[in-house]
Amino acid sequence: MNVNSFLKCETPQGWLDQVNSNLPTLLVDHANCEKKAASTALNLMYRYSDKPEMMVRLSKLAREELRHFEQVLTVMRKRDIGYAHLSPARYAGGLREGVRKQEPGRLLDILIVSAIIEARSCERFEKLVLILDAELSDFYASLLKSEARHASLYWDLAKEYTSEPMTERLDFFMEAESKLISSDDDDFRFHSGVPKCQKP
Repeated sequence: MNVNSFLKCETPQGWLDQVNSNLPTLLVDHANCEKKAASTALNLMYRYSDKPEMMVRLSKLAREELRHFEQVLTVMRKRDIGYAHLSPARYAGGLREGVRKQEPGRLLDILIVSAIIEARSCERFEKLVLILDAELSDFYASLLKSEARHASLYWDLAKEYTSEPMTERLDFFMEAESKLISSDDDDFRFHSGVPKCQKP
């Protein structure tokens, strides 16, 4: 799976221009994202406990997300960055607004949304490698393969555990994701659009 082909747009330059002046926020929110990613996998395990093979694969994913969470915390400690409270980004919530409430459509939508979020994380890691200091660049480079693997896993699960044609739903969520990423955003977050309040 080509992760970048999963997305309709690249990260805007306006977001990248804000990264180095917002490193503490970037790292804290990245830690939050890893924790939320583990929680998503665990929630799916609880909700779809009738699918044992899917639960095993999600269990492995959750453990890896928590390892990444711990790694981000280690980077933060080395830089004397506290784990401060941040308001949540609009990104994941905005995508999940379109998730259907009834099964089996709900499962397909959640798996597609999860795949898109992981794909965007991977794309942002690739961009960050090019603009951060050597230590952080190496750190984000080390996460690239696993993030791409997570996106592929969710996409594979969507194909395996749903019978509905996926093109229409994928297009729906990819269009929503593109708007969230390319439009102005109130705050700088790991998955935000361009933070309008911090524009020059």
